[in-house]
Amino acid sequence: MRIAVLGAGGIIAPAIVRDLAGTPEVDGLTLLDLDGDAARRVATEHGGDNATGAAVDGTDRQALMLAIEGHGLLVNAASYRTNLAAMDAALVAGVNYLDLGGLYHVTRHQLTLGPAFAAAGLLAVLGCGAGPGKTNVLAVQAARLLSRVDEVRCASAGHDETPPATGLAVPYALQTLLDELTEPPMVVRDGVAGPVAPMSAGGLVRFPDPIGLRPTLLTLHSEVATLPASLGAPAADFRLALAPHVEAALRAVVASGVRAADIETVPSSPRTWSAQHVALRGLGLDGATPQTVVATALTPPHEAWGLGGGIVSTGSVAAATARLLARGAVGALAGVLPVEQVLTPELLLPELEARGTVFTLHIDSHDEVSTP
Repeated sequence: MRIAVLGAGGIIAPAIVRDLAGTPEVDGLTLLDLDGDAARRVATEHGGDNATGAAVDGTDRQALMLAIEGHGLLVNAASYRTNLAAMDAALVAGVNYLDLGGLYHVTRHQLTLGPAFAAAGLLAVLGCGAGPGKTNVLAVQAARLLSRVDEVRCASAGHDETPPATGLAVPYALQTLLDELTEPPMVVRDGVAGPVAPMSAGGLVRFPDPIGLRPTLLTLHSEVATLPASLGAPAADFRLALAPHVEAALRAVVASGVRAADIETVPSSPRTWSAQHVALRGLGLDGATPQTVVATALTPPHEAWGLGGGIVSTGSVAAATARLLARGAVGALAGVLPVEQVLTPELLLPELEARGTVFTLHIDSHDEVSTP
């Protein structure tokens, strides 16, 4: 299968490209970005002999459609703002699709394209990153230890061992991060989705070391758009735990009103770690005992690739999904589906363990997640 990667010059794409470059099921990689030089640089540094780079505007449906014709899959690693245009281009070109998430509202809109993709015999998999993505599949794994799911709470955090001495280093696109912090988060309570105030406190979450106990903020995220229906849960939210100095810098940016495009960021170090924490509350398998099940994931720096765990954590999920689709491992699915309805824990987790991610699953006897 030949795969196109949109947003190839961004923060996450190098990990996707490096991962897929060594995949025997991938015949070649076409790397696309608004900045053609950046796409070609990633092709040279991470893509091996079978990768080429080119310039394309991901919001230009016609140009993108022409660029991906003849490919088996479009991996959209660009801003979530391109998701709908990229899906339209993939549909017209007859190409399967996956992305890293749509910040709830875009995801909801994307799901309405399901009948069109199904009629074309194409599959679009939504939210194939660390969160959404890994978090969704961990929620499915945790739900197997419950007879009824009453609440699902997802959280992500990162840690940089050697942060840059100056400049703002962010774990992914600054505009997306600012959208998460300034748009009202959607939460589900009693089966009804509704907004809460931006940057509302989400309580303390104990992530795996070296991150540990962190305060969190409720943010806008795609898990809340799909997991309640997938798990039959009447309550759901997503929390983000930023490093204290990063949160302080971002709050200052929000207060200043400066546009993301006018802010210069610097790369995180290759010594970053990424963690996900998913807690489900409900009834145990006996159907009567209240129980909390916690699943976690921890991705360390990838020494061999020279890439931080922060980008590998997200990129490895997209690459694994692409590999599994290329192998035909997910069966003859068609339509537009969230990742938890496409990939089982048995399919995804071994792929990620091979990239260094460590998973835990346990019944929590002391309720390590606080509710604000």
